[in-house]
Amino acid sequence: MSIYTVKAFGTAAPEADLKQMTIDRRTVTAKDVEIDILYCGVCHSDLHTARNEWGGTVYPNVPGHEIVGRITHVGSGVTKFNVGDLAGVGCMVDSCRECDSCKGGLEQYCEKGNIQTYNGHDTHLNRQTFGGYSERVVVDEDFVLRIPDKLDLAATAPLLCAGITTYSPLRRWDVGAGKRVGVVGIGGLGHMGVKIAKAMGAYVVVFTTSLSKVADAKRLGADEVILSTDNEQMRTHAKSLHFILDCVSAQHDINAYLKLLKRDGTLTLVGAPELPLPVSPFSLIPGRRSLAGSLIGGIAETQEMLDFCGRHNIVSDVEVIRMQDINEAFDRMLKGDVKYRFVIDMASLKD
Repeated sequence: MSIYTVKAFGTAAPEADLKQMTIDRRTVTAKDVEIDILYCGVCHSDLHTARNEWGGTVYPNVPGHEIVGRITHVGSGVTKFNVGDLAGVGCMVDSCRECDSCKGGLEQYCEKGNIQTYNGHDTHLNRQTFGGYSERVVVDEDFVLRIPDKLDLAATAPLLCAGITTYSPLRRWDVGAGKRVGVVGIGGLGHMGVKIAKAMGAYVVVFTTSLSKVADAKRLGADEVILSTDNEQMRTHAKSLHFILDCVSAQHDINAYLKLLKRDGTLTLVGAPELPLPVSPFSLIPGRRSLAGSLIGGIAETQEMLDFCGRHNIVSDVEVIRMQDINEAFDRMLKGDVKYRFVIDMASLKD
């Protein structure tokens, strides 16, 4: 198998800034497509991985798993895409395809472990995978998504992670008309949760610790906004919600939110706090409530999400940056200084 080099931005060590480098890409095999990357979203996972905060990062590391671009080459056996098509790549680029999860369209839960878009194991080149902070990417067509034509491409990029991370649990727990849904936290994930839940027909209640986000939550589509630090407001919503999407990655009192669920209601975690969250049995038992977690979606569900967003004109709220500004963006992201996702214009890398 032959390889070629492309420009990328990555880091050589946990404490090092990201800087320009060259990486190898494989030439297309029979089932591959090559994508010229136009935009790449900046996920908090990119920062965690680049700085080895979760452990296991292989260096050099090139992040990026919210990829939108245009197909430039297709392999001889490709049937789903043509040169010139808009395409997207999300958090994974392959899986075992043999386990029950994969056969059920749930590749994100592959029992052998799916192959991540970056910091995974590239079985073709027998080295780590490199992500979307680069000029091009080569991916098996089965893990490539179609991008709706009418959506703003820069603002579409975060749908490949933030969009599917929130869509999947909302879909799994049958959110729709007649359901009262809580969204905890308004950030990169939460703001997408509000938009999607509202488009599904739900009555959406947002919970935030910040008065400054009340107006913005309503702009995003929230029917009500509750200041979670106000005990009286929280008490008035006890046993009122069918489903809660918890998007907070910081420590917080999860019991306060479990008590807001109706009988048989479910709270699903998509945020991932660093430390365990204490759960009182009495937050669950009296109402037969459930506490769950959710990852991204499978390929079919991710395509379903993109098509849904295309029909409802849903995209992320973004700030477009140059590739050369990524280190500053990481620092600002840590401070919460973005509404609500950074997206890299990859033309800045190609200049």
